[in-house]
Amino acid sequence: MKKKIITKISEGLGNQFFMYANSFALSKKFDLDFYIDPLSGYYKKKEVYNFMLSHFNISAKIAPEKHLFANPKRNLLKKTLIFFDKFNKKKKFIFEKRNKVKISNFYDIDIDNTHDYFYLDGNFESEKYFIKFKNELSNEFSIKNHNQFDNNKYLNYINTRNVVSICVRQNRFSERINNKNYTQSLDKSKLFVKHTINYIYRSIDYFDNIIDDPLYLIWSNDFKDLNKFFSTNKFIFVEKNQNKILTDFFLLTQCKNFIVSPSTFNWWGAWLSKYKDKICLRPKNLISSNNTDFWPEKWISI
Repeated sequence: MKKKIITKISEGLGNQFFMYANSFALSKKFDLDFYIDPLSGYYKKKEVYNFMLSHFNISAKIAPEKHLFANPKRNLLKKTLIFFDKFNKKKKFIFEKRNKVKISNFYDIDIDNTHDYFYLDGNFESEKYFIKFKNELSNEFSIKNHNQFDNNKYLNYINTRNVVSICVRQNRFSERINNKNYTQSLDKSKLFVKHTINYIYRSIDYFDNIIDDPLYLIWSNDFKDLNKFFSTNKFIFVEKNQNKILTDFFLLTQCKNFIVSPSTFNWWGAWLSKYKDKICLRPKNLISSNNTDFWPEKWISI
């Protein structure tokens, strides 16, 4: 009988992809039955994200209720099981390895000493975990009913102009409920945007020199005050879309050239683009991940 891998999905769409992709690759490598837990990461009221993978053509099965920990009582049970799991030879809980300051890197995940079913928890934010299965993951992460985007005006730009995509993530350190009014978090978010804008303009200089008449499409989770940085007609804000997260993501995957910001959402939009000659720039000194292997080696550091 096959072992079962049960992966908790949590956080925003970009991290959901990383969690899923790593476990998908493990299931193929070790011939595992692959289940996901779409509830335990989102039941708390302070959670600002939602489970989004149901909008994609994923093949993983939803874990049975007995394997879900989606309420306080079940979460307490999970903590108890994790404690006693320390004394088990065959482990039921596998967590991503991190050092004392919570930094991680790619490593080969060993499942030899795991139970017949085991829970996997972690972000695993590196393509090295799943690069061998890129074609399969492109199908897994294709959006259901993608024809809904056929008449999108921004898609017309992408198909007819030399478009370069730009993503600006705002409120990175202040988007959660507990941090919205915390001065230190607000200041960190503003500094992060400042560094991101500086990187973007270095990247714009790069593309201006190699592409004829580039058009820069700008995505953001919050467009407030961005017009002061991008005021000329070579910039267009991608806003006022219905189903914004899904529409933004689909449009990103259709682009050929990318100024990738420190964002897992943007990372996946660029990674899933199928253009063979795509150009992906990434920041040399900015990162949105604690994983030292976050950036693909083929992407150009700016």
